[in-house]
Amino acid sequence: MRFFTGVGVVLLLGAAGAGGLWYTWGRDLPSVSDLDVLEFSGQTRVYDRNNALIGTLTPSLSSSGGVNRDLIKLNEISPWLQDAVVTSEDRRFFKHNGVDFIGITRGLIKGILKNDLEGGSSITQQVVKNTLLADLNSARTAERKFKEAVLAYQLERSFDKKQILNAYLNVIYWGDGGRSDIVGAETASRAYFRKGASELNLAESVYLATIIPAPNRRYKSFQAFRPLMKDLLGRMVEDGRVTQAQADAAWRTPIYPAGWRIGWNADGSLRSAVLENPARLQTNLNAAEAARGVGRYQYHAYLQAVEKELTPIIGRKALYGGGKIYTGMDLQAQQSAERASLNADLPDGATLGIALVSPKNGEVLALVGQKLTADRPSDWNNATQARRQVGSSIKPLLYTLALSKGWKQSDTVLDAPIRGDYQPKNYDGRWTGRYLTMRYSLDHSLNLTTVRTAQAVGLKDFEAKLRELGLTPPPNAGLSLSIGTLEASPLQLAAAYASFANGGLYYAPTLVRRVQDTRDKVLYTRPTPAAKRVWDAQTAWLGLDMLRGVVNDLEAPQGGLAVRARIPGVQVGGKTGTTNEIKDLWFAGVTPTVAGAVWVGKQEGGALPSWAYSGEIPTPIWQAAVSGTLAGKPSATFAEPGGITYRVVRQVNMAFLESNAGTEPVARDGESGSTGFFSRRSRTPAPAEQTEAQPQPAQQSTPPDAIAEPEPVQDTAPVEPVPEESVTEPVPEPAQSVSSDPASNGAATPQPTPAESVTAPPAEPEPVPFESTPDATGTITETPLQPEPLPTEDPTPVPDNSTPDPSAPDSSFNELPADDGVLNELPPAGQ
Repeated sequence: MRFFTGVGVVLLLGAAGAGGLWYTWGRDLPSVSDLDVLEFSGQTRVYDRNNALIGTLTPSLSSSGGVNRDLIKLNEISPWLQDAVVTSEDRRFFKHNGVDFIGITRGLIKGILKNDLEGGSSITQQVVKNTLLADLNSARTAERKFKEAVLAYQLERSFDKKQILNAYLNVIYWGDGGRSDIVGAETASRAYFRKGASELNLAESVYLATIIPAPNRRYKSFQAFRPLMKDLLGRMVEDGRVTQAQADAAWRTPIYPAGWRIGWNADGSLRSAVLENPARLQTNLNAAEAARGVGRYQYHAYLQAVEKELTPIIGRKALYGGGKIYTGMDLQAQQSAERASLNADLPDGATLGIALVSPKNGEVLALVGQKLTADRPSDWNNATQARRQVGSSIKPLLYTLALSKGWKQSDTVLDAPIRGDYQPKNYDGRWTGRYLTMRYSLDHSLNLTTVRTAQAVGLKDFEAKLRELGLTPPPNAGLSLSIGTLEASPLQLAAAYASFANGGLYYAPTLVRRVQDTRDKVLYTRPTPAAKRVWDAQTAWLGLDMLRGVVNDLEAPQGGLAVRARIPGVQVGGKTGTTNEIKDLWFAGVTPTVAGAVWVGKQEGGALPSWAYSGEIPTPIWQAAVSGTLAGKPSATFAEPGGITYRVVRQVNMAFLESNAGTEPVARDGESGSTGFFSRRSRTPAPAEQTEAQPQPAQQSTPPDAIAEPEPVQDTAPVEPVPEESVTEPVPEPAQSVSSDPASNGAATPQPTPAESVTAPPAEPEPVPFESTPDATGTITETPLQPEPLPTEDPTPVPDNSTPDPSAPDSSFNELPADDGVLNELPPAGQ
C-alpha cells in the first residue's frame, strides 16, 4: 500500500511540476505555423513614404547562423544530401514523434562509456531551436529544452516529415563564408562546390553532411575528418539508403571543396591536401549573388526591420502572401545613408550602424546595418539589433535632466577626483581642481564633472529618465552609468535624441504605416504615433542649446569634438561618444527635421586603433548621411519656446530661462550635496599648499570622450582644489560672434552686442585673483586679493554676503576679461 501511495505522490508531484513548467514557460510559445514559408509567393511589395517602390519581401528562415533567403523545396535538393543528413544527424527521424528518447539515451551512454558526447537533438528539435527559439538557441537551459520539446511535438502534428526535413535543410548553418554566413543547402552547395543543391553527387553530399556539427573547424582540417566520411557511408549502407557499391564508388570519387588543393589516389586515399584560399567560399557566394542581378540587396537593413516589426502583428503568411506595405522610409535619406556607409573610411575590421528618424513622429527614415561594400551585406543589423555601450553620448541626457531640476548652463561643478572606490578619470587623465560650467564640461566631455553631476542629480532619477526615453539602464551600473555604460542600438539613441528637436516629446520608432493584401484590403494601419512628454519645451530647448554648443562652440584646434558634424546652412546639435579601449565610437545628433545616430566598432567586439576618434570617424558619416537627406529640401529651424533668453558667459552665448537668467551661477561638488552662489571673489579658488590631489599627466592617448574608468582606488583624504600655478592652459582663440540668422549653425540665436563680444588677451603665466568693487556711478574697480588658505574639507564656494551698490551694473556675465581672476574655460593642455 505504501508503494502505491509513494507512486501516487511521485506522479502528483510530476504533474504539478509539469504544470508549473507550462505556467512558467509554455504560455507564450511562438506559433509553429510560422515555418510554413516555402509556399509563400514572396511578391509582397514595399513602398516608401512617397509611394516609391523600394523592394519586395523574400520569405526567409532564421537560424542561429543567420537568415536564409535562398529557400528551395525538397525536390530541388539532391536525394543524396537528404539521405546523408538524415543518417548523420537523426537516423530515427522517420520513426519518432519529434523527440528521440532512444537517441538521447544512446548519446548519453556513449558519452559516459567512451567519453564521446553525441548530440541527442532530433532534426525536428534542431528546426525549432534554429528558428522559433533562435533567441534562446545558444543557452543550455531548462527553459530552452522544455520549449524545444513542446514545439517539436507541435511541429510533428502540423507538418509531415518531408516538410520538416525541407525546413531543416534550408535553415542549417554550414559555416562562415567570411563576410556572410553559409545557411541552407543551396547556399552551402554554391559556397563549397559552385553548383546548385540539386546537382550534388553522393561524395559531395556526404562531405557536407559530415561537416555540419562543426563546419568551420572541420572545413579547415580535411585530412583529420576524411575518415568520418567513410564512417557515414558505412552507416548509410546499414540504413539501406545506399548500396555498398555506391558507397565504395563515392569513397573513390575525388572532391574539391572551395579553397583546397587536393591530390587523390585511385583508392580514395589522399596524396596531399592543402588549404590554399579559404576566402574562396566568400568568392563563390559573391559570384552566386552577382548572377541574380544588381540591387538584390538594396535597402537590405530597412526591409529586414520591416519584417521584424510586422511578423508579430500580421503573421508570416500575410507578410509574404503578396500585397503592399507602405513605410515611413524616406528614399532620399536611405540612399544617402547607404552612400555614407559605402564611402565610410573605417579602421580595419570595423563595421557600422546608421539610424535616422523623424522628430515629428518617430518614423524611421533610414537604416543601414553594416559597412556596405559591393557585395551582399551581413544579415546582422547593427542599426536595430546591436546593443553597444554609448559612451559620452549619454551625457546630454544627464545634463538636460539637471536643467529640468533648475540648474543653469552657467552653474559649475568641481573637476576633481571622486572620493571612494569608484575612480573615473577625464579622457587625458588630468583634472584642474576648479569649478567648471556645465556648458564647458559638455563641450569638452569631461568625466569627473559629469559623475559629480550625476551624484547631485541622483542616479535613480537618471535611470527613470532613461527608461522614459526608451533606453534600458544596466542593473547596478552605479555612477559609471553617467559616462556611458548604458547599452543601446543606434535606432534607440536616435529616438532618444529626437526629443531635443521636437520640444521634449519621445516617440517610439516605427517603420510601417499600412499593409494591404492582394485585393487592397487593409490588414494593418499604424495607430497615430503617441507622444510621451519627457522634457518640458523650455528644458528641451536648453538641452538642445548645449548640444548645439558641442558642435559650434569650439574649433578643432581648441578641442572641438564635433566640428565635422556641421552642415552649412543647417542648425545642428550633437554629441560624440567613445568607450573604454576604444571599442565603440558614436555620434548622435539632431537637425530640425532629422535625428540620427551612427555607431562604429568591430562586429565581434574588441579595441579599435588608438588613433580612432569619434569626432573623426562616425561624425563625418553622420554628417554625410544627414546632409544628403536634407539636400534640396526646404530649410527648417528649431522652434524656440517662450520664456527663453540669452547671456554671454565666459565668452559663450548660452540660453537661459527668463526666470533664472539673472541669478548667480551655483557651484556644486556633487559629493556633499552642498552648493553655493559664486561671487566675483569666490569664483577662483585661492592658492594653497600643494596637496596629494594634483593634476595628473596623461598616461596614454585616449579619445577625448572615452569613459576612462581605471581600477578602483581607495581615496584616503578629501580632495582640495589645485593651486593656480599648477594648471597650464593654452591661449584662447578669439571668440566667435553668434549669428541671429535662424539657419545659422551657431550655438544660440541672438547676436551679442559689441559690448558683450570679448576677445581674450594672451594668457598670463600666473593669473592673480581680483575683487570687483562698484562705486556709486557703476564704475568697477578691481583690486588684487591676498591668497587665502583652503579649508580642510572638500572645497565649497562660500557666498559673498556683502551688499553691492544697487546702482551698480550687473557684472555677472558678459564683461569678464581673461585676467580678472575668473577662469577662462579653455581646452585643457594637450587636447
